[in-house]
Amino acid sequence: MIAANAKGPSGSDAREVVSVRSPRRVCLPLLALSACLAARAALGAEQQDYTDDAFDGAQRAGRSIVVVVGAPWCPVCKVEDAVLSIVEHDEKTAGLVVFRVDFDSQKDALWRLDVRSPATLIGYRGDVETARTVGATRLSSIAALVATTLRRIP
Repeated sequence: MIAANAKGPSGSDAREVVSVRSPRRVCLPLLALSACLAARAALGAEQQDYTDDAFDGAQRAGRSIVVVVGAPWCPVCKVEDAVLSIVEHDEKTAGLVVFRVDFDSQKDALWRLDVRSPATLIGYRGDVETARTVGATRLSSIAALVATTLRRIP
C-alpha cells in the first residue's frame, strides 16, 4: 500500500491510498492456473485433422475414436463442438482420438464414412462403429456416444 497526497474535490488536501500488488502476488496464481489447465488438457482426448492414414492407424491400434463432421457455416456444429469440448477434457477420455472432418472440403472422407450431413458424430472402438448421431447438442447424448467408444467390445 502506498499513501499519496492529492487535492480532493473541494480543493482540500486528501490522502489517497493506492494498492500496488507485487508481481509475485499476481504471477504465481496465473502460473498455477496455467499449469492446472495444461494438466487438465493433457488428460483429455487427442485432437487430429482427419486423414485416411491417421484414421486407419488408430483403428488398427484399437483406439477409441470419435469422428466429428462439421462445417464452419453450420450453427448446430458450433454448439456440438462446444459440448464435445467439455466431454473431451474429462480425464476419463484419456486415450480418445477425435478426428475432425470438414464437410465442405473432404468429400472422400464423407463417402468412406457414409456421412450425408454436417453435425455428424461417429464413435468407433478400433474398427467397429459403436454409435452415430446427427445434430446432437445435449451433453448427455454426446457423452453417451463417447462412452460407447471407451467400453470393451465383447
